[in-house]
Amino acid sequence: MAKRQSCVWVVLLVASGAVLPAGAQVWKDKRIAEWSVEEARQVLTESPWAKSVTPAPAGSGGLGKQPVSVGRGGIGVGPVGIGLPGLGGLGGRGRIQRGPSDSGSSDAGEIPNLTLRWASAMPVISAELIARELDAPSVDESHFAIAVYGMPGRLIHGDPKVVAAELKRHAAIQREGKKDIKPSSVEVLMHEQGPVILYLFSRSNEIARDDKRIGFDAEIGRLKIAQDFLPDEMVYQGKLEL
Repeated sequence: MAKRQSCVWVVLLVASGAVLPAGAQVWKDKRIAEWSVEEARQVLTESPWAKSVTPAPAGSGGLGKQPVSVGRGGIGVGPVGIGLPGLGGLGGRGRIQRGPSDSGSSDAGEIPNLTLRWASAMPVISAELIARELDAPSVDESHFAIAVYGMPGRLIHGDPKVVAAELKRHAAIQREGKKDIKPSSVEVLMHEQGPVILYLFSRSNEIARDDKRIGFDAEIGRLKIAQDFLPDEMVYQGKLEL
């Protein structure tokens, strides 16, 4: 049974006496069944399982041997396109040189603010149900999953499966003193609100609570994402939830 289905009962049954770890955020001191919609949204946007991140330019070598072309339509990667309209490339001292955008607005060339969400963690799945995010991705129990939200739809061109195959090559979970975990697969889910990029990692790779940090690194076109998560904070009912 998918993990999402089992979590429906966690949300609906008030009999659950689980208490989240204490902290400054109000939802941590409540049972999941008592979370308000606003508190659930906080879990989904800024919590031990969800982080806001602004990507950095990855540089010209960020996509391996795939040919890269830059133009008004975005950044092309081989047969697919993943990029930023209006971004010309790297200027002096790492700055981005912005060219004219399709819409004529300087905002069209801005690097997007993204949200990384540990989509396989039970508190996140429960919060998605409370917040009525009915199109949130389902993840089977054999995988960890990190979802990337906030990428404008205009930045991803071509067949989502081809794009996903390229993204898979440039992502990993990093652990101190341990081998990197590469994704077993990547899915590009085209939703009405914009694409969601879902990175799936096999749970056969152990992540322990005593790991000081786990870092998620990925490249999407010429954007590089690097974000740390702290396992010791990603705990529910004394159990690491990933």
